[in-house]
Amino acid sequence: MNYHKIIFVEENDTCRAPMAAALLKECPLKRPIEIVSRGLVVLFPEPLNQKAEAVMIGNGIVLSNFTSTPFRPEEVYLNTLVLAMEQKQRDRVRQLLGSDFPENQVQTLNEYVGEELEIMDPYGATLPAYGVLFESLSRTIKKLAEQLNEEK
Repeated sequence: MNYHKIIFVEENDTCRAPMAAALLKECPLKRPIEIVSRGLVVLFPEPLNQKAEAVMIGNGIVLSNFTSTPFRPEEVYLNTLVLAMEQKQRDRVRQLLGSDFPENQVQTLNEYVGEELEIMDPYGATLPAYGVLFESLSRTIKKLAEQLNEEK
């Protein structure tokens, strides 16, 4: 399917999802795609996790004025791909969208690119763990960009 929008979803939209969105925005894509991140539990706008921000800046990517945004089902259309960081988040999104929405358009990021392991949550870990997350996410997002560019 030709997706016009990709929503990366995680619990609070302060680390993995915004990192994934920023990384995909850096990739050359053959067509315009709106790329955003959202959180399932966002009670108030929060900035990017400081360690995630440090790793992103260290790799030349700056997310200026980023604040977390709650996931809203009304943002999802039939040409939207929703990629969650974990299975439980994918399942929650599917529940929020209802059974009429195609399941294949709501997957974990790793399911979509054909990898087995979920994107690790480094919450509470050291800065080097966030660096490992960045490297892992970078490889996965490159695969995603290749897949999107191959879609007809």
